[in-house]
Amino acid sequence: MIERLINKLMTRGQLTLVTADGKRRTYGPGGGKSLTVRVGDRKALFAIARNPRLGLGEAYMDGRLLIEDGTILDLMRLVVGANRWEDKGKGRAAMNKGKGKWKALFRRNKVGTSRRNVAHHYDIGNDLYRLFLDEDMQYSCAYFTDPTNSLEQAQADKKAHIAAKLCLQPGLKVLDIGCGWGGTALYLNRVADVDVLGITLSEEQLKVARTRAEEAGVANRVKFELVDYRELNGRFDRIVSIGMFEHVGAAHFDEFFAACRNLLADDGVMLLHTIGKYGKASAPDPFTDKWIFPGYHLPSISQLAAATERQRLITSDFELLRLHYGYTLQHWLERARANRDRIVGLHDERFFRMWEFYLSGGIVAFESGSMCNFQAQYIRDRNALPITRDYMIGAEERYRRLG
Repeated sequence: MIERLINKLMTRGQLTLVTADGKRRTYGPGGGKSLTVRVGDRKALFAIARNPRLGLGEAYMDGRLLIEDGTILDLMRLVVGANRWEDKGKGRAAMNKGKGKWKALFRRNKVGTSRRNVAHHYDIGNDLYRLFLDEDMQYSCAYFTDPTNSLEQAQADKKAHIAAKLCLQPGLKVLDIGCGWGGTALYLNRVADVDVLGITLSEEQLKVARTRAEEAGVANRVKFELVDYRELNGRFDRIVSIGMFEHVGAAHFDEFFAACRNLLADDGVMLLHTIGKYGKASAPDPFTDKWIFPGYHLPSISQLAAATERQRLITSDFELLRLHYGYTLQHWLERARANRDRIVGLHDERFFRMWEFYLSGGIVAFESGSMCNFQAQYIRDRNALPITRDYMIGAEERYRRLG
């Protein structure tokens, strides 16, 4: 079983597998990187053969799979890089073996479930995130105007890029759905003189966001609440949502956009920033769904289009970011590895390896897999914005100077 799987995946390079009995077998045609992987027991091999994504991740997390001459990222790049999404390689079907094909369609993320899912990931302690995020604690895809830019620069440029698309004016009321630790809400108030309400389901994030607003002296204009978007009332001139839509779930797309339409002023503007998928959306990655982000779903362009069309929201601008999240994750992984001892001290070695696998998997998914990032701008009224997008250019330059 494992030999058939490896032969399908290894279209270039070489992989030497060392099994528990000490036997070594080499696979692949060569012509690329070579790696040696040691698997500690037959049970791990069977798990990988049955469900490659989950089995590999859990074996690495448990220390039953070791890369002798490289890292888990090297292994993933060797395999996924040889089976890029756009090349339609046969190996991609092998990698997807064991994924719950219909899981995303029928799973419901009701309010209580969403709270538990968010707590699973975000309420494990802010100290972990401080060890690998930028100073502003932006936990979403950065915007690299140059791949060599620092993470801090790229995250600042991301905020300016998004702010420009919101077409802001002083005094407007802005809703930030999934506000994280408050960085974007505080930024929008600072550079555009707007009032912001940030909402989150994470108690840990809420504490930090409120403290930051108090320390900045803007708590009367930048407020944060622990509330689900489905439980919110009122109207807002602008809505921004960054890195939250991934948690909504396919079964709730219509509900999400209906709520946003009701919350958006008649002449309002909304900007959605989310991870997405090339081609058709598929079942969630089983490792990520089980261990990192329970209940998540990554949308396709067609899913976004269909859901917003049904709610009479006009897609007034759309940008697809291809490689930016790969660069972002590379920075996060390097910082996490540099702080390995501290992360192990906060949790344990198994936890660190779980996160190392998750971050490495994200990198290759954006480098060679089916994942990308969308920035979609929506309006209720076709007259809500200037008739060309030139307004974004000057605003973005201005916000970069102010930010």
